[in-house]
Amino acid sequence: MTTIGVLALQGDFQEHIVKLSGINVRPVEVRLPGELDGLAGLIIPGGESTVIADLLVRLQMADAFTTFIRTRPVWGTCAGMILLARQVNDNSINPYGVIDIAVDRNGYGRQFHSTVIPARLSLNGSSEQVEMVFIRAPRVTAVGPGVEVLLRRDQDPVLLCQNNILVSAFHPELTGSSFLHNYFARRFVSA
Repeated sequence: MTTIGVLALQGDFQEHIVKLSGINVRPVEVRLPGELDGLAGLIIPGGESTVIADLLVRLQMADAFTTFIRTRPVWGTCAGMILLARQVNDNSINPYGVIDIAVDRNGYGRQFHSTVIPARLSLNGSSEQVEMVFIRAPRVTAVGPGVEVLLRRDQDPVLLCQNNILVSAFHPELTGSSFLHNYFARRFVSA
């Protein structure tokens, strides 16, 4: 059985664990550097990007985390997208730069502006109506030439990939659908 880790330092990691369990994947909560060993992939959940970044350093995970995200399949949702971006509009974040995008932290507004938007998503020959849950979500402001845009909110890219990296500005783990978790596991991890 495929083993996918979920960075469990802060944020909504438990919802990702539930989704992965439902698609015949063995989820592992990752809180220490050694727990990255042997994982087939990693999900970086939504939460507070500055807190997650700080905890990676304080728990001495930054080096192992950096090595993992440069070589293994990784999916960053919301705060995870911010951490993986090349550039962030906030000096309190030093992103890891593994996907060639620039993001505006909280670009869709504060908590009060949270919203759910339906969208039709087609990936790898499958299509499903999904809900995009935006909670203090980052807005992509620039996309590099090697990045593929998989889904947009109006004109804004909200689901993108490059090489081993998948990012989403929204929270698919907070919906009734496992479509994107299955896509990550099959397209990135099992490939």
